[in-house]
Amino acid sequence: MPQTLDEWLGHLTRQHPLGIELGLERVAEVGKRLGLEARLLAKHVISVAGTNGKGSTVAMLDSLARSHGLTTATYTSPHLLRYNERLCFDGVEATDATLIKGFAAVETARLTPTAICLTYFEMGTLAALHAIAARPPDLAILEVGLGGRLDAVNVIDADLAVVTTVAQDHADFLGSDLEVIGWEKAGIMRAGHPVVLGSPALPASVAQTATRLGAPHYTLGREFKVSSSSAAKDHLIAASSSWNWQGTSAQGEALSLDNLPDPGLPLNNAASALQALALIGLELTPDACRQGLSQARLAGRMQWRDNWCLDVGHNPHAAQYLATRLAARPCRGRRICLLGMLEDKDAAGVIAALTPVIDAWLPVSLEGERGRPAESLAVLLEARDQRILRLAESPRVGADWLAQHLSGTDEVLVCGSFYTVAEVLAGWQAAESEEPICRGEENEIRNA
Repeated sequence: MPQTLDEWLGHLTRQHPLGIELGLERVAEVGKRLGLEARLLAKHVISVAGTNGKGSTVAMLDSLARSHGLTTATYTSPHLLRYNERLCFDGVEATDATLIKGFAAVETARLTPTAICLTYFEMGTLAALHAIAARPPDLAILEVGLGGRLDAVNVIDADLAVVTTVAQDHADFLGSDLEVIGWEKAGIMRAGHPVVLGSPALPASVAQTATRLGAPHYTLGREFKVSSSSAAKDHLIAASSSWNWQGTSAQGEALSLDNLPDPGLPLNNAASALQALALIGLELTPDACRQGLSQARLAGRMQWRDNWCLDVGHNPHAAQYLATRLAARPCRGRRICLLGMLEDKDAAGVIAALTPVIDAWLPVSLEGERGRPAESLAVLLEARDQRILRLAESPRVGADWLAQHLSGTDEVLVCGSFYTVAEVLAGWQAAESEEPICRGEENEIRNA
C-alpha cells in the first residue's frame, strides 16, 4: 500500500477511470464492509447540500457549535492548498497519519472479498467517515459534493438536512431544469427528520420532497428570518454592522437573537446555521452566537488580504452575490478582476454579473483537460466592451503582473474557480516561505 499522503492521493487518482461517477451502491457496500452502518458517527449529524453557500454554512455551523462548547468534525470539498483541509476536528485540519489510516482502511475494505472500484471523491469520503467514527464528536457536519441524492456523502443518514441554494451548475451531471436539480439536492432529506431551507427562492420540488417524506421543513423568510435596519435584498449581505435573527425551536417556540455581528459571509447561510443548531436541540446563547459568528473563517470566500479579495465563485449565482457585496464597498481606485475559469462553466453569465462592479479585467488561462484559455475569456469580455489590461498564461503570472502595476487605491478580485484562487494563494505562500507549495494530485474536480 502507499505510505505517504501524496502517494495515497496519487493512488486515488489512478484507481478509477472517471473523476465523477454518481451512485451509492458501490459506496454503500464498502461502507458496510467498514462497519459504518453499525458505528455511531456523531451524537448529531448535519448534511449540507446546495449549489452555492455550502462551504460558508458548514464553516458557521462549525464555529457556532464550538463556541457553545460542542466538539465537531467537518468534511468538505474540494480543498484549496492541502488535502487535509477537507477533514477537520474542532476546527483543526486532520493529520496526514489520520488520513492515511482512513485510506488504508477503505482500501482493505474495497478489495475484500471482491474488488470494488471507487472514485477519488468516494475514497476520500469513506476515509473521512471512518476517521470521524473512530472519534465520534458531538456534531459531524458533512458537505455534499455534487447534487445530493447520489452523492457519496448521502450514504450517511443525517439527523438534519440543510439545502442552501439551487442554481444551474454541473449541467452535464444534473441537467438544466431547476426543479430536477432541486429534487436531486433534496435527496439528502430523511423521513421524519427536520430540514432547513436556506433560501426563499428554492424550486418547489425541494419543499415538495420534504412534505412527501413527512420531514418538517423550516424555510428562510417563514419559520426563520434575517432582519436589520438596512437589510439588503434577499438578506444576502449585512449592509449594517449588526443584524437580527428570528427562528423556531424544534418544539415550535419563537427564538430571537439581536445585534449579531456580520461574519463576512452570506447572512442567509448564517441564519440557516443558527436554525439548524436550534433544531438539534442546542440552546443558543447570545454571547456564544456572537463569538461563533465573529470567529467563522472560510478560505477563498470573500477572503480579503490587503486590497485583494479572493473568492472561488464560479457560476452566475455566486458572481451576483459577489457583485452585490462589492457594490456595498466603495473603492477609491480601480477594481480589477483576475478571472480564470474552467471550460464547462458559464463564463458569460459570470462576466455579466460582475461587469457593473469591475473597471478592468485580467483574464488568465487554466491548465488541464477542462481548462479555459485566457483568449476565450477575452472574447466574451470584448463582446461587452470591457477593458482588458492584458492576458496571462496562469493565475500566478497574472497576480505577479498585477502586483507590479497596482496603485495604492486599486482593488483586485480573484475569482472564477477553486484552481484560480488556489494558485494565487499558493504563489503567495511560496514567496513568503521561499519553498514550493505541494497540493497533491487532484483528479476530483467537483466544484472548481
